[in-house]
Amino acid sequence: MAFLDSGNRSLHADFADLNIALVERVANWRPDVIFCVLMHYEIWFDTLDLIRANSPVLVVNWGTDDSWKFAQASRFFAEHVDLHVTTDDAAAEAALSYGLRNVLLSQWASSGAALAEPCEALECRYDVSFVGSMYGYRGEWISALRDSGITVSCFGHGTDNGVVNAAEIPLIYRTSRISLNFSGSGQSSAGAGGRQIKARTFEVPGAGGFLLTEAVSGLDRYFDLDREVVTFDTPHELIAKTRYFLDHPQARDNVARAGHARTRAEHTYDRRFVEILNQLQLLGDTRQTRSWTLSSESLADAVVRHRRLGLAKCVRAVLVVLLSAVFGRQRGPRVARRFIYELSWRLSGAATYSSRGLPGRLFYSES
Repeated sequence: MAFLDSGNRSLHADFADLNIALVERVANWRPDVIFCVLMHYEIWFDTLDLIRANSPVLVVNWGTDDSWKFAQASRFFAEHVDLHVTTDDAAAEAALSYGLRNVLLSQWASSGAALAEPCEALECRYDVSFVGSMYGYRGEWISALRDSGITVSCFGHGTDNGVVNAAEIPLIYRTSRISLNFSGSGQSSAGAGGRQIKARTFEVPGAGGFLLTEAVSGLDRYFDLDREVVTFDTPHELIAKTRYFLDHPQARDNVARAGHARTRAEHTYDRRFVEILNQLQLLGDTRQTRSWTLSSESLADAVVRHRRLGLAKCVRAVLVVLLSAVFGRQRGPRVARRFIYELSWRLSGAATYSSRGLPGRLFYSES
């Protein structure tokens, strides 16, 4: 197994270098499957098409945030990979309306390596914990808990404890009497649409924690609600259920044990990937005869297109100056990138995610 970090901007000069590096890695290593998590336009469609046309390798994309991201990005991604895996019911249904037949509905899960038997409530270190970035309405609802006299320990971007090492997170879940999860996406506000099942939904009970999660459609297909995990819809309900399970440790322990047992039995990534690999096996039968002719030299024209900026460079400079005056020198370039991206996917569609896509050409370090 080999890993290529596409998120660390310090590793490459620009997106052209990143795409060349990917093609060279694939050509040299000759994997059977490429598993990727495409975020935006970091891996070009030119590159994905080149790999699939010049090798027998199968390309799988794991779709994140498809509750809001499918329309603007993932529906385009799916046309350039062999299998797009989504965790969102609505996205899987919408795929058919776009003529896509390679979208598989799966779900987040717990790592088998992180599975641990639950601690009893009396042995826990934290009353209530939340691990995640503090955006949207999360801070307001957590403040409501604190104002009611409940102690909440928060970890992650924008929280009082800050970011913690990923290896520490399962222990935080396991040693919390209650672990919170909010289902709203980064694109939604409290009570609005866009709620989605999160990875945390399975990671908490898998690690031996008690999960109190914001309600989301479809969750009852994976857990027996209020017996294996507990849900809330409003700040008032969040406070009431938090108080109840803090005051009733035996009821809390029963839920934690039941949620862990269900997760261990049905919701690990080992089980999820069996389904994905079975689907790939069907595709592989038609691709195994394709020979390896892959070379990064075939990306030369795409690289030239990507690096030829011309007047686009002036557009970036003007936008950054204007928006930095409004939002500050640090936020200004990021706001400019977001403006160009939102305009691009709406007007240019799939071209946004190719070598000629304007957001990637103008905003490498800000992406």
